[in-house]
This record gives sequence, C-alpha cells and structure tokens, in this order.
Amino acid sequence: MSLLALTAFALAAPAAKLPPLHTKGNQILDDKNRPVRLMGVNVACMEWSSDGEGHMLKTVEVAVKDWKSNIVRLPMSQDRWFGHGPEQKDGGKSYRALIKKAVDFCAANGAYIMLDLHWNNVGEWGKNIGQHQMPDMYSVDFWKEVGALYKNNPAVIYDLYNETHDITWYVWLNGGEVNETRGPGARQGPFKPMKYRTPGMQKLLGVIRATGARNLIVAGGLDWAYDLSGFLKGYTLTDTKDGQGVVYACHAYPIKGDTIDQHLAKLDKALPHVPVILSEFGANNPRATADKPNAWVERCLAEWEKRNCNWVAWDLHPAAGPTLISGWDYKPTPSFGSLVKDCLAKGAERR
Repeated sequence: MSLLALTAFALAAPAAKLPPLHTKGNQILDDKNRPVRLMGVNVACMEWSSDGEGHMLKTVEVAVKDWKSNIVRLPMSQDRWFGHGPEQKDGGKSYRALIKKAVDFCAANGAYIMLDLHWNNVGEWGKNIGQHQMPDMYSVDFWKEVGALYKNNPAVIYDLYNETHDITWYVWLNGGEVNETRGPGARQGPFKPMKYRTPGMQKLLGVIRATGARNLIVAGGLDWAYDLSGFLKGYTLTDTKDGQGVVYACHAYPIKGDTIDQHLAKLDKALPHVPVILSEFGANNPRATADKPNAWVERCLAEWEKRNCNWVAWDLHPAAGPTLISGWDYKPTPSFGSLVKDCLAKGAERR
C-alpha cells in the first residue's frame, strides 16, 4: 500500500465514539446496558505475515466500509509482534505499527476489533511458529504488552488464544504441562513432538487485568474452540470486579462432524448461560456447484439469526479457506461470501 493510501486510511472520517462493551449474564451490553450484536469477518494474514501481504489495511477497510462489519477479528503472531519472524529485521516495529493502524481505523469508523493471539512458538522464539494446542509462557509476555498498549480502548477486544485442543479442561483453565505430537499445518511447521508449559487461560486473563485493562475478553473452548461443554461444568474464567467480562467463542465448521441439528443442540445448551460468539465459521461448495449457496452456511446463518447470535465469518482472504472472497477485487464467493455479505448488510440496517 502506498504512503498516500496509508495516509488516506489513517485520516478516514471518524464515526461516533464506540461505547465500551461489557457482559451481564449471557448478554453483551454497551455502556447504557443496551444489548449489542456483533457481526463481522476475520482478516487473516498477520499470523503468517509481518507486512500484512500489502493488503491487510485495505481488507480491514473493506470489511467495515463495504461489508458493513461492526467487528473485525485480526489473527496475530506473538513472534512477529516481538520481531522474531524469520523475515523481520526491525524488532517488530513495523508489525506493531500495522496493528495500530487497523485498531485506529476500526475505532474511528464504528467497528470493534478483536485482537486474536492465533500463533505461538511453545517457548522457542522464532521457531515452531504456528497453531499449537495451548498458549505458552511467552504468551504471557505478549498479553502483558498488548494488554497495556490497548487497555480500555473501547474498540479493542482481547481473544486469549485461537483454538485450544487435545488437553483437559483443567489444563485449559489452570495451566500445566502440554505434550504435543501434531504435524505441520497450513503455512506452519514442520513441528517436532515437544513438551512445554502453558499458563492456562485464567492466568492470561489475570495478566491482562494486571495492566489495568478492563477490555472485554474472548476465550474459546476445546476441540479447536468448537466445544462449549466445559463452560457449563464450571470451567469459566473468573474476572476481576472491574473487568468488563468474558465472551466464550465457538468455531463452527461442517468438518467438525456434527449435523446442523447437533451443532444447534450444543449451542442451545450454552446460550442461556454464557455470552457466546461464533468467532469462526464457514464452508465453500465444491467447484462444480460454486454458483449455489452453501446449504450448511445458509441454514446456520438463518438459525443463528433466530437466536440473535454474535458471529465473525472466516475469512476475507482468497487463500485462507473457507474463503469469503475469490480474489483481491473482494468479490464475494457465491457459495459463502455472498450469504455473509447480505446478512451483514441487513444487520447494519437494524443498527
């Protein structure tokens, strides 16, 4: 992106100041205790790229201005935040500046931004950078700095860790040893089997609150953030008295193996008890039927609409599937993106 474009991005006309959010019971409320519904898109690439591939800021702008999102989820890497990515030479300075531009744009244009710790390194700076079973002890350093930097910015929501998996609920909450044996993933690895300590989610919440940050916090459950059952069995985070609360994340995809009815039954058990956000979801049709709406997405969106669910679709990037767009002209994919964009437009009309 050119210097002129960056300047225009930074100076975009501000909207009314965003109200800070908090939770009460199973609801997300604004500062006047009015219910708020969050609907938006993920903007991937800052987890695997230190420069946003040259288009991250434009994508955030499209998400807010064109797609009418009132929330953007921004995946991040703790290594790249501190400048330990193999391509970085400036200690992370330009990476942090890009994140700040995205935060400032969302804040000035009426959208919340969820800063998501997506990738970590299991205790070795610059190595093993990717999605792991749990955050590691360096994730404490990440949240100390990010928490302090954006504390009490009403636009900023903190997502503690992307997708926890293959550990117990006890370790999820309290921390402990993780024995990881997984192979490489997209844009990651290869990883060797390794053992490391995780601080647990309660510790990360405490680290953020110790900075003075009251911001809303998001925490996803097990099974790659699909499983909400532990939150109904006492494995919820204890917030401080002045914290603005915790929202629990569910990442819903048809590859989880549940039918839509099974997914909805699990969701319906959680919704009356805790605030929930479906902070990742999506599906594309096989190429032969790409011109038709995806049946899973179509029905889920309709069912979530009945339940007034909060959601953030994955992803506004043509190579991070399921894809909402087919290219960098931001044309929606007909099987997924067109459905999401239409729902976002209708949501904006109701706000």
